[in-house]
Amino acid sequence: MNKKHFLLGALLVALTLIAIACAPAAQPTSAPPTAASAQPTAVPAQPTAAPQATAAPAATQVPTPKPTVERTAKGGDVRVSKSGYKGTLNLWVLGYTPGNAFANPFDNAVAQWKIENPDIQVEITGYPPNDEGFTKLQTALQSGQGIDILRIPSDRLPGFVQDGLVEPIDDYLTAADKADILPNVLDVTRGPDGKAYAWPLWVVPMGMYLNKDVFAEANVPLPPKDWTWEQFVDAAKKTTFKRANGDQVYGFAGFVDPGVVNTWALWMNQDPSVRAITADGKYGYNSDAAYAGLQRVADLALKDKVTPPDFGSMKDTDVKGGFQNKQYAMVVDATGFSPTLKGAGINFDIYPIPTYNGNKLTVGAVGLIAVAKQSDAVKRQAAMDLARYLTSGEVQEDVPPASNVTTGFYLAPGARKSVKVVDPLDKFIPMLPDMWITPLVPDWAKFTRLFHPEYQNIIFGKETPQEGMSKIATEAATYLNIK
Repeated sequence: MNKKHFLLGALLVALTLIAIACAPAAQPTSAPPTAASAQPTAVPAQPTAAPQATAAPAATQVPTPKPTVERTAKGGDVRVSKSGYKGTLNLWVLGYTPGNAFANPFDNAVAQWKIENPDIQVEITGYPPNDEGFTKLQTALQSGQGIDILRIPSDRLPGFVQDGLVEPIDDYLTAADKADILPNVLDVTRGPDGKAYAWPLWVVPMGMYLNKDVFAEANVPLPPKDWTWEQFVDAAKKTTFKRANGDQVYGFAGFVDPGVVNTWALWMNQDPSVRAITADGKYGYNSDAAYAGLQRVADLALKDKVTPPDFGSMKDTDVKGGFQNKQYAMVVDATGFSPTLKGAGINFDIYPIPTYNGNKLTVGAVGLIAVAKQSDAVKRQAAMDLARYLTSGEVQEDVPPASNVTTGFYLAPGARKSVKVVDPLDKFIPMLPDMWITPLVPDWAKFTRLFHPEYQNIIFGKETPQEGMSKIATEAATYLNIK
């Protein structure tokens, strides 16, 4: 554990230094992290008296105009596969839906790849960033059918490595790759055998999105960026109001699902000891500090009344759609939401998570591209070549930002020194030093499925934080490999 914490700490230091060196160019990030199979049952459904964000699907489907790029062969070791493979590669992309912010970058990159490699076809399959989506991905990997390359958050990788579902990449890393990829980011992909099992793509922190039009409508000034929890709650209360037409506006909403950790920093910032695995190797969510933090989040719904009635069981599309439709003043989300908002012309800003008792924190993961277990050596080489291209600086050159809307290919701060990113992703750069990376343990998904029903019940007021966290403490420690 000490070595792992040292590596993760070193990763954050390295990311900070690179962020400073590349200040004008910030990189995008992967979709919200974590989770896996079976949906929790026995979780009480919340009442839905508030207006539903019915236009939510539009929030994630707002077309992002494709960058104008001349589709000509550019050549080079990264763009051209020397594998000799002729056939189809199946690429699974987290968060991909045709036309959304995750789709166009990959569509454009694949279009360039096909020009460079006319004998290789690439078929893209999207899967959602939730428990259902990760179950679908796991099933495809286990079947060995219809999947060759996959974009995943780092917390999924240890389980796939343990089950022998992905290929090590060490034999495919060139000297140029090793010089370009941040060393400690690459270390995040290493299995127990010391081999690297994925190509690092980008780094994904969570931030607080503020709809500036809602703040203006409520006549509430924007809070300072170094805001506290008290200032956040005050802003949420003042931006919770009813419009003249009867529509209810809420100050805050967030996505709670066993597949994501979007809202966790809001209560984990209670104290540095509130971590799934503490610095001294113990389980940290069954403590007085954790109880207090969880109660603060529950109080947003139960006491402060600044959240929609279905907070805790809302769909991701409803959270995003409600923000775009000016039903919610603030939501917490990862970097990938920002290109969609920019493309849709939403008047928004991105803040760090509010501090509590001076504690700064955001949560996140490292976005990766892995190659599924493959018996065909020629096809495996082609898949590795495509994975290298999709994590390179060259792909950003081929899919640059359009002048008025997108962030280019990268949707988060990148894992290579050669990658440059632009606004609004640069707003996440100051958060990187305060990022907690979800633990790299094989059973992390089992832990989140165990934790999720209790988290929901706390938010719903069905049990106290102490009751919920005490109930799962022993089993949680087992999944987190705490002795």
